[in-house]
Amino acid sequence: MENLERRDFIKTSAVVAGGAMLSSLPLSGAYAAGSDVIKVALVGCGGRGTGATFDALSSGANIKVVALADAFKDNLDSTYNTLKEKWQDKIDVSDNHKFVGFDAYKEAIKLADVVILATPPGFRPTHFEEAIRQGKHVFMEKPVAVDIPGVQQVIRAAAEAKRKKLNVVVGLQRRYQTNYREAIKRIHDGAIGDITSGQVYWNSGGVWVRPRKPEQSEMEYQMRNWYYFNWLCGDHIVEQHVHNIDIANWVKGSYPVSIQGTGSRAHRTGKEYGEIYDNFALELTYADNSVVYSQCRHFEGIQNRVDEQFQATKGRVYLSAGGQAILYDWKGKEIYRHDAKGNPNPYQQEHKELFEAITKGEYKFDNAEYGAYSTLTGIIGRIACYTGKVIKWDEALKSTIKLGPDVLAWDAKPKLLPDTEGFYAVANPGQNTNLYI
Repeated sequence: MENLERRDFIKTSAVVAGGAMLSSLPLSGAYAAGSDVIKVALVGCGGRGTGATFDALSSGANIKVVALADAFKDNLDSTYNTLKEKWQDKIDVSDNHKFVGFDAYKEAIKLADVVILATPPGFRPTHFEEAIRQGKHVFMEKPVAVDIPGVQQVIRAAAEAKRKKLNVVVGLQRRYQTNYREAIKRIHDGAIGDITSGQVYWNSGGVWVRPRKPEQSEMEYQMRNWYYFNWLCGDHIVEQHVHNIDIANWVKGSYPVSIQGTGSRAHRTGKEYGEIYDNFALELTYADNSVVYSQCRHFEGIQNRVDEQFQATKGRVYLSAGGQAILYDWKGKEIYRHDAKGNPNPYQQEHKELFEAITKGEYKFDNAEYGAYSTLTGIIGRIACYTGKVIKWDEALKSTIKLGPDVLAWDAKPKLLPDTEGFYAVANPGQNTNLYI
């Protein structure tokens, strides 16, 4: 994939973005058209998992949630109660279909036709691989991995999903958002010429913090505060900024050949923020020598910015998840301005299209590939900033560094442990660079 020509990539991305059917042949997976109910299992009962299940249930398809799985019982109970209150007739989860623990996903997957994967992303490759092994259609949240071996695991499972004609949708919902679809179609059709540069941003105040409790083991503390540990989150450049990075790759019709950048912990420096940085700035260099600048930061009290813009040989474009999409020529004349009135909610649209395909017995979606490679772009960006090196795409793919612990158990130790004062080691560019690639 990393060496795809732009024209071939555009042809491929038109399919995987959700616009064209990959196959109208009957599915070989668990559910085929004509069945009465599509059975859904949720793996990962946090806020995003609950939200994704709401979106699935709002799709209009004949769905029943039949199983829930989470590492923590309180998370599972909270999600069950929330779903049951809103969707009473569509929640059919008996007590023996509520699974808790590190291996809970295996049992929940067995009971479903479609699996929603919404745990912290460090678990995504293993859960996705198991869902495909069991022959299930999948909706999985972004990002799809936190390290390069995890990306490779997802790519292998994606190839198997294709072979089995299992639909896979990834929660990079801008791919299902009308303004992005319409604008990027026009870009790929040549409306503003060839893309020469761009800027993508996710600057915000950061996310939640959950205080440590005396009774927690180190494993539980890190699991509860997963956003601040790379083996679970991948840092916010991967977990959150992947949305904007994915737009850069989609617009360019390719992936970077090298990445360099800088980052630090300038503002969120307390022990409660684990090991992650609070700011990153990257240069993504593509094969045609064009450069996209990428910026993300978690600073409280700043002006937020979450959008994308690109410059081309005949004009420029501005894009925003708020519904904006404007193409201009270089004289300032508008080529296209998107009207967002009446556009569907992209979080719901991705589920609507997925379940429509499954209901009709169609194979349409193989989002795992672009989800994996945009995730990889973020991972390489993190490595570039942590090490202070220029990281080449092809070299990065050789990495065997796995961030997760060797054993998953509540009394097991993660690889990163706090010092005597409760602080975690943070990447220092120029030092211990072999730890990251």
